[in-house]
Amino acid sequence: MDLKSHIRGIPDFPKPGILFYDVSPLLAHGPAWKAAIDQLAEAVRPHKPDVLVGIESRGFLVAAPLALTLGVGFVMVRKHGKLPGDKVKHSYDLEYGTDTIEVQANAVAPGQRVVVLDDLLATGGTMAAAISLLRQIGADVRAAAFLVELTFLKGREKLDVPSLSLMAYDE
Repeated sequence: MDLKSHIRGIPDFPKPGILFYDVSPLLAHGPAWKAAIDQLAEAVRPHKPDVLVGIESRGFLVAAPLALTLGVGFVMVRKHGKLPGDKVKHSYDLEYGTDTIEVQANAVAPGQRVVVLDDLLATGGTMAAAISLLRQIGADVRAAAFLVELTFLKGREKLDVPSLSLMAYDE
């Protein structure tokens, strides 16, 4: 199945000059969405994860059904202030400022094998931050996986784990 035919390019969103790759049509098409999850399962399974981690918010949409398919747990990495209980946080630089992400302190046991997921790999900053955060709590981060990768932004170069993507765009 041609999964790219279910990705919609939206010009000038969220600001002029940006081409936004919208995964909503993929999520809305049952057979294509199932094919994407099945393909991700095949790509992620060799890393033998105990837990899948989704990055807020579209990463949740990818990681949660994939965790069910693989029969493993699901953990959320969220923006600062959105998780209850004891949390561990990590701040990182953005193009114009900083951001902070958090995970619940006991969400991943030390040594657990983790694969981190998001819908799209662009510059790699958020994924690199999530990997650092998970390592702070003792996770064994095995890989990062994405539906879409914007290869021209070279985000993969910021990651020190194997990176898997179902679809790549070169411009």
